Amino acid sequence: MDNEVSMTPPAPTPSRALATEAVHAGRDDLASLGVHAPPIDLSTTYPSYDSRDEAMRIDAFATTGSLSDGPPVYARLDNPTTGRFETALARLEGTDSAVAFASGMAALTAVLLARASQGLRHVVAVRPLYGCSDHLLGAGLLGTEVTWTDPAGIADAIRPDTGLVMVETPANPTLAEVDIRAVAHACGTVPLLVDNTFATPVLQRPVEQGARIVLHSATKYLGGHGDVMGGVVACDEEFAATLRQVRFATGGVLHPLAGYLLLRGLSTLPVRVRAASASAAELVRRLTADPRIARVHYPRIGGAMISFEVYGDPHRVISGVRLITPAVSLGSVDSLIQHPASISHRIVEEGDRRAAGVGDRLLRMSVGLEDVEDLWADLCQALSDGPVPSARTAERPLQRTAERPLQSSAGR
Repeated sequence: MDNEVSMTPPAPTPSRALATEAVHAGRDDLASLGVHAPPIDLSTTYPSYDSRDEAMRIDAFATTGSLSDGPPVYARLDNPTTGRFETALARLEGTDSAVAFASGMAALTAVLLARASQGLRHVVAVRPLYGCSDHLLGAGLLGTEVTWTDPAGIADAIRPDTGLVMVETPANPTLAEVDIRAVAHACGTVPLLVDNTFATPVLQRPVEQGARIVLHSATKYLGGHGDVMGGVVACDEEFAATLRQVRFATGGVLHPLAGYLLLRGLSTLPVRVRAASASAAELVRRLTADPRIARVHYPRIGGAMISFEVYGDPHRVISGVRLITPAVSLGSVDSLIQHPASISHRIVEEGDRRAAGVGDRLLRMSVGLEDVEDLWADLCQALSDGPVPSARTAERPLQRTAERPLQSSAGR
């Protein structure tokens, strides 16, 4: 079967700056409605006194997955509030469309099901990925088959039934980066999916570098306040139509209140990401010089995520923080820290986890909007119980993750 998705070119880069788009995209009609804040439509169903017309619109959606210009029919097909968020995110990522889901994992599931429905069940993927993404691919829960490889092996790993190549860059949790443009070239006609959760469109827009599908766990930076769960896929309209059909059939819809909160989160996304990134860069500088730290990982594109390996017991650091919250997830206004080997990547088989650089002494921190001096003071006191090497074998400064090639786990 054909392993191509639509070759429709992405929407042109908007003429307005990203910060302006973040504030105004999805809100263009508010003045004509006579309101300033986007309305929240909580309806699950909608009245229709023309059942023939409604039947035609349902048939059209079932056939094409495209949304009609008429009133909504049922919340599982479409919701105006969620639609505003989708419009805004597509504008920020520079794609034709976006389709929102109840979580990031629901979004990835829909992508895999959409490709599998065309007989394309094979996926080529590069580790590390978010632990649950790794598990979903490797466990075959959706009938998919995965070949794990490093970026250089992508072209050789592609088969006639390959429906997708998947990378996460910067990757969770090592912050390893891949050259999106080079990987997209290696994919040929197979669509490249980039998980852009860590970078957000503020730091990179993968479609501009050749990716065809962009995935976000919207729970993280897009929402930005730790109070909403969602996922979204930005892509061309043809693939979006298929994703809407999958969403309707499986029910993985985003609640309209979540859609409202995510749209609101986008308005401050550039400000939050840039402010948190500045603090992260300063913490990286200090951690790199700290004799209690064996290695620091930080991506070339910057960002608010940092990872570091300690000489001492990482669990004592987790239990020792007071200002920073020891918790899963990331991208909130407050700083979070976690031990990936115990939490986010525990579900990944130990050998594969270690081969991808996720060691037992690695800690991952999502830097928030607190004052950097307060964050540093909290880290320092949490690290104070760890050993200090006498002669810093740590002449191991900042590890720019792009310099360390990922080891292939294909065939294991």
